[in-house]
Amino acid sequence: MTAAPLPPVAPEVTATLVEDLSPRLRKRLDAAVTKLGSRPTHRDGETVTIAVDDDTELRLHAPGGVVATVDAITCGCLLAPACVHRAAAACAAPAADPAPEPEPAAESTPDAASNLAAQPAAPTVPDPTPPSNSTPSPGDTTPPTAPAPATTAPTHTLAPALDEVTPAQREAAAALWSAGAAVLEAGVAGAGAVAQAALLRAAHTARLRHLPRGASAALSVVTLLRAARAGDPSYRTADLVTALAELLGTAHRVGTASGAELAAVRGRARRPYSPDGSLRLYGLFTEPVVTDSGHGGARTWVVTADGRLCTVGDVAPGGVGRALGVADRTVRLGDTALTHRELGRAGLAVSGATVSPDGRLGAGKGVKAVTARGAAWTEPPLAALWETSPAEQAARALRSVSRYAEPDGGGSDLLFLDVELLGAVGESGGTCLLARCDGGVSVRLAVADDDPALAHRDNLMLLATAPGTRLRIIGRLVPAPHPRLTLLACSHPTGGSTVDLGFDRLSRADLPDPVAPVHSAPDRPGGPGAESPLHLLERRVEQTVPAGRAALGMVGDVTAEARRLRRAGLPTAAGLLTNLRASAARRERDLFGRLLPADTDGFAAHWLAAARYTAAVAESLCAAAWEPGPAALTHGPTEATVPRPAGSPR
Repeated sequence: MTAAPLPPVAPEVTATLVEDLSPRLRKRLDAAVTKLGSRPTHRDGETVTIAVDDDTELRLHAPGGVVATVDAITCGCLLAPACVHRAAAACAAPAADPAPEPEPAAESTPDAASNLAAQPAAPTVPDPTPPSNSTPSPGDTTPPTAPAPATTAPTHTLAPALDEVTPAQREAAAALWSAGAAVLEAGVAGAGAVAQAALLRAAHTARLRHLPRGASAALSVVTLLRAARAGDPSYRTADLVTALAELLGTAHRVGTASGAELAAVRGRARRPYSPDGSLRLYGLFTEPVVTDSGHGGARTWVVTADGRLCTVGDVAPGGVGRALGVADRTVRLGDTALTHRELGRAGLAVSGATVSPDGRLGAGKGVKAVTARGAAWTEPPLAALWETSPAEQAARALRSVSRYAEPDGGGSDLLFLDVELLGAVGESGGTCLLARCDGGVSVRLAVADDDPALAHRDNLMLLATAPGTRLRIIGRLVPAPHPRLTLLACSHPTGGSTVDLGFDRLSRADLPDPVAPVHSAPDRPGGPGAESPLHLLERRVEQTVPAGRAALGMVGDVTAEARRLRRAGLPTAAGLLTNLRASAARRERDLFGRLLPADTDGFAAHWLAAARYTAAVAESLCAAAWEPGPAALTHGPTEATVPRPAGSPR
């Protein structure tokens, strides 16, 4: 047999199969998942077969590519259907993205009022959205305390169902919180198939009750847990920290939000393409897209006549090889004959256009497109992209790449800068290119993708040999305490055209002779946050995720770390660190000296506050680093300018 990937399994199918197991079989489930992962598989049409042993086969039937029902997984062993194999197969397979749900209709409030008291209360943490003037001052040396969750949910004045949370949604949010808190308690090492099934059940319930944002966060946590436990080299603890904080923060906010905020917390089940009439598009550049999941393709950025950024993409399984091939394929938009690379320098006239909230152009049957004249980067409407100051562009991009950005927030993470190249500078992760923006801000330009098949690395190293060269560049913001971009495209060093740095390869002949002396490049990046001790809190937040609450509870005294944070003007960080460690170590006993169950909700509240706080401070430091000259120094690593992150307890 040849190995075949398992088809995605609907979350509710996995949850049901695990819940139906006896307690004895649940203890064997993780081992069974590991064993199935090493067994041969093969695909026959819509069915994937796993050879459990020499005499037993397990089948997953996936019409339409997804295992959608419990009965679609069958096993030939003597204990079937009550065997552990069916649940193990579902846990070993990737979780399917849920089908989009229709928007909820308005519900009658009298019934909701009569049932309010009967619904389980969502875990309640302190109000995460205090007034803006409640932010502590730099001299505040009294750290706030993050109280443990209360035992009852806040009472809301009943209003139309679309403006107030319903009891059913509050119950679903409570399930999301409980499942996320349990993962945080156990850590990656203890969050096996049973804990993942609880997350999948909570995600399914949240989707049915029109909370797609919470459901998506729960599925992200499951995917990352599986990657971590499988030793996937692409897994990063920081990604799981972000996913867990998004899950817990969203679950909390469902119980406290109303009106427009509640709509954002609920999220959208899908990102619809809406009609946008006729559009005149001007090509900007084309970039390769290569994902950790093995997908590859190209994305071409275009600009509308009124200055909006849109994209035309073609991404599918295939990796970097497909990315290189797609760049020279015809764009899937109307009847145009332009390739992606040609569109990046030409134009289109489109009728019947459809655009998603994040700027993706649809390619439906009603879309018509014909080739039109493009525009140079120095001509309207493209030239306007470079007229905004770097600090304003960075602030806008930061809102787009924020770890906890609101859905459908719009915006782009691209920056458009005029720079002078200064030369190469070494870093722990490799070499990057130092440049100076108009306005005096020094920015580090890093490689967008290190794959040798792409031209990014070679082009950047070649540009580093031409100090004094002035270029117009496009880069993607990298959130850091110093100005940093990944370089995507630039004007040609000799002028007259543009360079897609992932696809086009520069040569020595393309570089002008140096017109200025080589500038000395600093060994370490500067910026207001370059010496910030925020990492002292960040590492404790991350330390919890791999091994759970107990690992943090065994950490010794953190008084010295807290003192250092206070000296740096971060008293709130010091208080959060102290309270987080104390909450992790706290275990109470009953009258007979026996340990009582740990307060998982209380610890989750403290951890969430610390996670969201570190993200907010890091983003504030990033924004301050882009301020030109002395202005940046007034936004140093103090808390006076750090906004309170929504979704985190005080």
